[in-house]
Amino acid sequence: MDIHFIDLIIFVTYLIFMLGVGVYFMKKNKSKDDYYVGGRNMSAGHIGLSVVATDVGGGFSIGLGGLGFLMGLSGSWMLFTGILGAWISAVFLIPKVYPIAKKNHFLTFPESLAHHYNLKVALIAGIISLIGYIGFTSSQILAGAKLASATFPSISITNAVLIMGVIAVVYTVIGGIKAVIYTDTIQWIILMVGLIGIGIPIGYYEIGGWSAIKETLPASFLSLSNIKFIDMFNWIITIVPIWFVGMTLYQRIYACKDEQTAKKAWKIAGLFEYPIMAFMGVALGLFSRVAFEQGMFTSIGYAPGTQIDAELGLPLLLRSILPIGLMGLMMSAYFSAIMSTADSCLMAASGNLTTDIFGYFKKSISIKSSQIITFLIGGLAILLATMMQNVLELMLYSYAFMVSGLLVPVLGTLLLKKPSPTAAFYAMILGGLTTLTLIVLEVKLPWDLDANFFGITLSALVFSIIQLLRK
Repeated sequence: MDIHFIDLIIFVTYLIFMLGVGVYFMKKNKSKDDYYVGGRNMSAGHIGLSVVATDVGGGFSIGLGGLGFLMGLSGSWMLFTGILGAWISAVFLIPKVYPIAKKNHFLTFPESLAHHYNLKVALIAGIISLIGYIGFTSSQILAGAKLASATFPSISITNAVLIMGVIAVVYTVIGGIKAVIYTDTIQWIILMVGLIGIGIPIGYYEIGGWSAIKETLPASFLSLSNIKFIDMFNWIITIVPIWFVGMTLYQRIYACKDEQTAKKAWKIAGLFEYPIMAFMGVALGLFSRVAFEQGMFTSIGYAPGTQIDAELGLPLLLRSILPIGLMGLMMSAYFSAIMSTADSCLMAASGNLTTDIFGYFKKSISIKSSQIITFLIGGLAILLATMMQNVLELMLYSYAFMVSGLLVPVLGTLLLKKPSPTAAFYAMILGGLTTLTLIVLEVKLPWDLDANFFGITLSALVFSIIQLLRK
């Protein structure tokens, strides 16, 4: 089954609408404050939905489907880390960060580190964040490409990457953070309607309901304990800390009209992550595993027992069960999730380069130059996406690199009165490089621990030793 013109019209209309939002906000951006932090007057509802759309987004949507396909309902624990991270940062991070950011008109996360340490620390943080968010943007574009190419076979993954990437890059470049936040809200609503109203009920019906699920899958797929402790531990140390070091999240803290708004937004985001999105994502992945075992994908080339990429299960299910019209709507829903993360990561990377890296060298960047830089970073992310295979892997690598480099210095600002800039500088470089080296060299680590566990541990040791020596 290839794409029907009705589905194509629905999908293209959705893409044009997203571009229209970008054009609308292009005319409203008068300053870098408008472009990067939305004029600092945004509401909890828009920010909360934007945070969850950005954090869950396409990578986790496709990645969660893959986990549901492989392990069933226990895959939902991955997003439990989301509610943990959101609520912990609402209590400990926002009260510390928001007042200083408001007073000093910060645009980026590393500017907060510059305030507590110095500009050299902020420069290194900007470089780590830039690299991480380029990788993260790529993972989202790749998620969209996988979805499009599995659903519509006439579109190759490379062409899908180009289509997805160009649309997301263009409306982000022209509209700035307001376009990103408002499209995020629209995109999240589209995704929720698509999942609750279309994907889950039709998927459940087509595979034969509860009796078919129980007959087809082992009981472990319906259990919440089908998970190893080490997997849960790795998710926690990789994903919870991102709430303390994520540039996309700091931009949204700064964009809130006051501290209470920011805290409320984070609580909204946490609840949407877990349990709402967590169980919907893995349920659809579980449905796709049932469909695969029943032979529903045989005509597409994936008979039961053959090799299949778990992340393809969900798009193949949608392709197999959805009638004309609903396919276009569901594709729009998933592309919404993907683009809502890609655009935010792109804005984060752009802010790091223009404010933290060029700013270190005293280069003043206009809005026009910021837009050109955003466009060039988007192009690089698209290129990287054409070279990668696994969405969740690329996403978690990007997370791990940022977390291991940036977490310890951030904790230093929260826990110490006078944290040492030298300690922060070396902790970031050694933490980030350790994780990157272990990932690139594919070192087999003891007890199946993630590379960033060792990056964070070394970073904490270095920071503590230098901090103590300073006394």
